Amino acid sequence: MTEKVVVLSGASGGIGLAAASRFKQASCRVFGLSRHEGGGCEWVKCDVTDESSVNEAVNEVIARAGHIDVLVNNAGWGISGSVEFTELEQAQRQLDVNFFGALRLTRAVLPHMRADKGGCVLFVSSIAAVASIPFQSMYSASKAAINQLALALANELRPFNIRVAAIMPGDIKTGFTAARAKNTKGEDVYLRQASAVRSMEKDEQGGMPPKSVAELLYRVSLKKHPKPLYAVGIQYKAVAVLIKLLPVRFANWVIGKLYS
Repeated sequence: MTEKVVVLSGASGGIGLAAASRFKQASCRVFGLSRHEGGGCEWVKCDVTDESSVNEAVNEVIARAGHIDVLVNNAGWGISGSVEFTELEQAQRQLDVNFFGALRLTRAVLPHMRADKGGCVLFVSSIAAVASIPFQSMYSASKAAINQLALALANELRPFNIRVAAIMPGDIKTGFTAARAKNTKGEDVYLRQASAVRSMEKDEQGGMPPKSVAELLYRVSLKKHPKPLYAVGIQYKAVAVLIKLLPVRFANWVIGKLYS
């Protein structure tokens, strides 16, 4: 059998590091794409916001391994703040990394998967994609875009035997919290903002370990017919179901009360 090759963005810490470890435990050859070396796997320098860098990185993986079986789009970061006072440049940066970064990498990998008549593309999304969090609107928007991309891709790529899924974690205890860019501008206007961000960060630091997400990523990569969207953890599965069943106005009101 040919060794399974996994390409993983954002492998240097958190969910990415845990996912790299899990795939390596399964005897996969894992390539970590990032700007800085790390992650305990074969490192390939890559900036997901630079299309040339992405194409060069994918070409290097193909040169070294010959094929790509699984792509895990995990690179991402977060910003917080009110919609009104978030600088447009910062909002664009949020989407450029979280959404367009995944799009660039997926587009670069797909020709190789089509040539091999199969593969698996996974996205690390968030429960915030379906339950938009106040004062984390740009992050929620970037993950909602990822979900819609995954849904469309799942249908487009089905004839090529390329499977697609987005994994939606809730609160995960990682360095993501400390790395968040917090915009405090406008806190004198939006009096709930500071407490909402503190509550969100407290929940994150009391959240599940990243290995929970890593395990699901690995298991979904093995499925012949995966669902397009997966929530991680019983409570977040319940949230995803309730968001579908409850009237939108009521569900959004409940989310607002949780962060008031």
